[in-house]
Amino acid sequence: MIILFAAILLLFGASKLPELARSMGKATGEFKKARLESEKEIKEIDLIIK
Repeated sequence: MIILFAAILLLFGASKLPELARSMGKATGEFKKARLESEKEIKEIDLIIK
C-alpha cells in the first residue's frame, strides 16, 4: 500500500493528490448512487411482475 501511494505521489505530484482524491470520492459516490437506484428499479420491476 505504501509503495502504491509513493508511485502515485511520484506520478501526479503532491499538489495534485487532493484533487485526485476528491475526484475519486465523487466517482465512488456516483457509482454507489447509481447502483442503489438500479437495485431499486429491479425490485420495483420484480413487484410488478409478481
